[in-house]
Order: sequence, then C-alpha cells, then structure tokens
Amino acid sequence: MKLDYLDKVNEHGDNIVRLYDFNTSQADKFRETIKQTILAGKKPFELATLEFIQSINCNLTLRISDSDYGITTTDKKQFYCDLTTKGYEEMVLLLVPFCKDGNYGYQWLYDTNSETELLFSSDGKW
Repeated sequence: MKLDYLDKVNEHGDNIVRLYDFNTSQADKFRETIKQTILAGKKPFELATLEFIQSINCNLTLRISDSDYGITTTDKKQFYCDLTTKGYEEMVLLLVPFCKDGNYGYQWLYDTNSETELLFSSDGKW
C-alpha cells in the first residue's frame, strides 16, 4: 500500500492524500488497525508505522477530534486527519468492500469541507 500527497488536482485547488496499490489483506489490516487503535484504543495512529504502508512523499496521522475537520497540514509533508469517533466508524464501513476479493475502485473516506480529501483507491485513480 502506498501513501502520497497530490497538490491542486483540479481547478478548485483541491488536494488529495491517497492510499493506493493494495490488496484485500492490506485493506483489512488497515481497517482493523483503525478499529483497534483509533476506535477502541482512542490513540492517534501514524499510517507509516504499518509495515505494509510505503510513504512516498508525506506522512499521515489519524486522530480523534470533537469535530470532523478532515485532513490539515502546515508543511504539505506531515498531515493530520481529525475526525470524530462517528467519522472513523463511517470510514471503517467504507473500507469493508475493499477487504473482499475482487473488489476494485475507489472511495473518499470522509465528507467534510476540508481542502484535502482522503482517497482510498485500488489503482490510485478516482
């Protein structure tokens, strides 16, 4: 699984942090880590600490917040995804189809007014 940042992908100046190039086992491990670390453990989670995630040009830390802010950054290298518990519960549900054999495509992992979206895509496209 690869993690990278794409700057200004459209005429609106939107940005994307994306997770892509993964198999069903990796998708399931990612989903389980969110459930165990974020939801059950209430701890921040840095994605690059998972052995199967290769950080290309950025780092992303998932954190529980009082509001759904989405992804923020000050330097376009270190990113933070701040969502409520409900936001992460919804993310876990959105990941379920990718944990089954033969499921391809993409999914935006939250719906906020953030300038940076979080994309989960088997081939990196949307």
